[in-house]
Amino acid sequence: MILANLTTQKRLAASVLKCGQRKIWLDPNEATEIAQANSRQNIRKLVKSGLIIKKPEASHSRFRAREHAAAKRLGRHSGFGKRKGTAEARMPSSVLWMRRMRVLRNLLRKYREQGKIDRHMYHKLYMKSKGNGFKNKRVLMEYIHKAKAENARIQILKDQAEAHRLRNKAARERRAQRVAAKRDALISGE
Repeated sequence: MILANLTTQKRLAASVLKCGQRKIWLDPNEATEIAQANSRQNIRKLVKSGLIIKKPEASHSRFRAREHAAAKRLGRHSGFGKRKGTAEARMPSSVLWMRRMRVLRNLLRKYREQGKIDRHMYHKLYMKSKGNGFKNKRVLMEYIHKAKAENARIQILKDQAEAHRLRNKAARERRAQRVAAKRDALISGE
């Protein structure tokens, strides 16, 4: 059997089906019939009857890529052998610092608005966090609780001392009045 030269048919089919010639399949059993088709109209008929087919797109599977990405999310494939940049290049310390500052400052702002801390304490803690005084949010919160408890204790002691002072002052005044009354009585008795 002599194979017919079907290059023209393949070219026309590619043009009709709007794809490349490598995507065109010509039925090898019907080569003679396909060879007679010399116009686009005839090619369209052959496409309709299924003698000429457009091959499907070869897919590029993402399965392995998705598996790998899922593993990386769990922390795999990130050992020393997989690293190209320095630790600083991979996760800059300035970015870590900015993140930490934003977290701490947002917390301070929130506490000030809620009235949990006054503006003086806010400023003190703001400057302390700017000076790298707090490792994270938890440490800052603990510090605030301790500071508030200490302030409350100092306030109670102040109030007690003030009450003591007032009591002593009142006692002194009463004593002075008694002494004055005695003196007056003695003077008037003479």
